[in-house]
Amino acid sequence: MYLHLGNDFSVNVRDIVGIFDIENTTVGKCTKRLLDRAEREHRCVYATMDMPKSFVIVMKKNVEKLYISQLSAATLKKRLNERISDIKY
Repeated sequence: MYLHLGNDFSVNVRDIVGIFDIENTTVGKCTKRLLDRAEREHRCVYATMDMPKSFVIVMKKNVEKLYISQLSAATLKKRLNERISDIKY
């Protein structure tokens, strides 16, 4: 199952580490350092050129990527919960 992050970007729900509201989390030093480091290391993927509202941390094959999305964290979490409920264990 995949979570659509906006435009043509989707990620496997099993690879998602976290979904974060960009406005509320970027006030902290740790989050700013995380975003700065990911940008310097070319691990940021911009799913939008509009005003970003959230970012999603994805870990795949031991490589961390941050997806920046114009969708709110609440919307992405709602979509994620819908996808998770569809997964058969």
